Amino acid sequence: MRVLTWNLWWRFGPWDARRKAILAVLREQQADVIALQEVWANGDENLAGWLAQELGLEHWTWARFARPWHWQRRTDGDTSDIGVAVLSRWPIGEEAVLPLPAEGSVDSGRVALYARVDSPAGPVPLFTTHLNSPPHDSAVRCDQVRALAGFIAEKGWGGAFPPVVTGDFNAWPDSDEIRLLGGHKTAPPVPRQCFIDAWEYADPAAPSATWDSSNAYHTPGPTGRIDYIHLGRPGPAGEGTVQGVARFGHGAVDGVWPSDHAGVRVDLAGAAEAAGTTGAAQ
Repeated sequence: MRVLTWNLWWRFGPWDARRKAILAVLREQQADVIALQEVWANGDENLAGWLAQELGLEHWTWARFARPWHWQRRTDGDTSDIGVAVLSRWPIGEEAVLPLPAEGSVDSGRVALYARVDSPAGPVPLFTTHLNSPPHDSAVRCDQVRALAGFIAEKGWGGAFPPVVTGDFNAWPDSDEIRLLGGHKTAPPVPRQCFIDAWEYADPAAPSATWDSSNAYHTPGPTGRIDYIHLGRPGPAGEGTVQGVARFGHGAVDGVWPSDHAGVRVDLAGAAEAAGTTGAAQ
């Protein structure tokens, strides 16, 4: 099972050309499940729905941010909505949305989206989110991670396949908020609920930055890895074992950069595939 996460940079830049580049990249990835952040919707048009149709992924769901003005005020009159989405090759049997706290900072109505993907390997509890972005908002992001952890505890357990937690966390791997979500370097918000950063299985020499100052859309600033796929412990027959992990979308397509972020890809085993898997990177 191939799972992707990618921040699509809303409607900034040459967005109509970018969405064609986004589609080209996603086609090449041949994913089964795709989690997306900064997805736009404008009236009856929804980027997630368009991508799902073009990619032949019949099942998708989208959750709107309650207050999109943080993005709208940075454009010339664009009033499109913004949110997060999940696209799936298989039915989405259940979904739910959690508003995230933002006390002490700008509250743009961010959410976490849960989608239970009913795959041939069994139900896969998938979560995607997009945490507050200001560099000084680490404490806010920690509060958001605590809320997310409770949401996962409520929705993400009970089957053999572990929760898959994706998104743009706007935080470096050694930050308090990422350590908090992991729960194995500091006390987890939910007792005994721990997650492993899938990038731990990557080739240590592989480029890891998902926010890269060499991207054509970036203003000068530090390069780092701020987009993640986190996983619970594999199931009793190895469900959810990592078989490979890599970046994607980190270059231009016919001269057009698809986004200001690179994405993260992970290949996960079902029970039948897990035997003998060691989590080697691709």
